[in-house]
Parts: sequence; structure tokens; C-alpha cells
Amino acid sequence: MTGGGEAQPHLRQREAGERKQLSFPEAPAPLPFAVYDNHTHLEHADGDAPLTPDEHLDRAAAVGVRGIVQVGTDVETSRWSAALAARDPRVLAAVAIHPNDAPELERRGALAEALAEIDRLAAEPRVRAVGETGLDFFRTEEDGRAAQFASFEEHIAIAKRHGIALQIHDRDAHDEVVETLLRVGAPERTVFHCFSGGRELARVCAEHGWYTSFAGTVTFKNAAPLREALSIIPRELIMVETDAPYLTPSPFRGRPNAPYLLPYTLRGMADHLGEDVAALAATVAENTERVYGPW
Repeated sequence: MTGGGEAQPHLRQREAGERKQLSFPEAPAPLPFAVYDNHTHLEHADGDAPLTPDEHLDRAAAVGVRGIVQVGTDVETSRWSAALAARDPRVLAAVAIHPNDAPELERRGALAEALAEIDRLAAEPRVRAVGETGLDFFRTEEDGRAAQFASFEEHIAIAKRHGIALQIHDRDAHDEVVETLLRVGAPERTVFHCFSGGRELARVCAEHGWYTSFAGTVTFKNAAPLREALSIIPRELIMVETDAPYLTPSPFRGRPNAPYLLPYTLRGMADHLGEDVAALAATVAENTERVYGPW
């Protein structure tokens, strides 16, 4: 399937051990100012009654989420994401090879070919980011890290070559991600998806003008360091995301996530910051448009 084709719903089921098989939470009250979901995965079918992409987008629009960035993690889902963005004006796409997939592709001699396809997809007009890419030392052992570094650096080059944003996946690799960005040169618009650092990473992102996108994890009771980081990041560098179907915000943690649940996270952020919800939503929407351009 190429970017101009029809994006069929539910390209893949989540792994059996990961699927929640629960009902979707109730919809929140609509936001007073519309925002965007900076990072979501509509290709996953989830919950007792999975939603189609159109159903996801309609529910989101009803509560003030006017658009999404649909994110690929391999060649198949990147093509799917580009296709969905090409047919629906509420969607922009990001394309990439996930860092945890890079070692296996390298072992099979297929990484270069996969990256070439990501490069091709990145040229499509509604593909506005390369991601999610980066480093993940939680799931990848030492022997696979060289492939992760090589893949990450090539994704950075692709983003810069096409003049689009970079969405970073960073898990247990804060120092190495920062070192790589500084060594090879970060794209002008670099986003730490599902920001998971503390005050030090927040300080580094602020210093270099890198964007930080917060998911439902910021609402978790055990996420005080994450909220401390939120407090010190300049407002003009903050965005919000679901990472659906993962990371459902409180009080629905463990149930299926979806873009329409984004207002719970944004309201949690506003409450922590002591800010008016409408004012924070307006700032977040402006930041998101600055990174990806108009929908």
C-alpha cells in the first residue's frame, strides 16, 4: 500500500498478551480550545469493540481534538499512516523504523532497504515527521545497540533532508539520545515523544529548543518527577499526545486509550501547572502547528 492508497482500518491486532479486552472509557467534556494529538497509533485494534480510524477521529473531534499525528513504526505501518493522512484532512503522518526493530532488520540484511522506503515516504506532502525513532535500552540488549544507533542517525538525516520534524522514542537512553543529537546535529524541530525524563532532561531540552510531548503518564500518581519536569519546560516547547492505544490517562489507566481521551491528560497538565485549560490548550495547539505545519 502506498501513500496514495486507501487506508484500511485495523492493520494489525495488538499482541494477545498486550490486548486489554475492555471497554473504552467515557468521553471527557469538550476542551474550550481545540488541540492536536501529537502521537497516536490508529493501526492497532484494541478493546472489546475496536474503533475504525473514522470513528476514532469523529470521537476526537467531538471533544476538541481537531487532528492527530498518526505514527508508523515499521515499513508496513508507515505506509498505512501515509495512506491515512493522504485521504483524511484530520491526519498527518510520521514514518520510521522503531529502534527495537532495527537490530533484527540489520541481522537479516534488510535495514538499509527499510530505511530507503522511509526516506521515500518522508517526501510525501502529508508526512510531516520522521518517527518514532531513537534509542531503547529497555528491550534491546548490548549486541543490538549498534544497529539502533545507525538507524537513529539515518532517521535524523532523513528528517533534515526533507525538512520535517523528528519524533524521538527514548527509553532508558536519555544521555545517549542527547549525545547523538548533539554529535550529528538535531533537526530544527525535534520532539521527545512521550517525554519520560526528569528535571535534567527537561533542562537540556529547554536549552536546545527541543519539544517535549506529554502522554497519559503525566497523570499517574507515581509520576512526580515527570510533573516536576513539566513545571520547568517553557510553555512554547510543550505538546500533548495519547500514544494510543497505550498509556491511558488516570483515572482509566489499564483500559484502551484513544485520541478522544486526550482532554483528560491536558486538563491534568493544566491543573498541575495552575493554568487555565483554554490558555494551555491554545499554547499547545500553536506549538503543534509550528512543528508540523497546517493540517
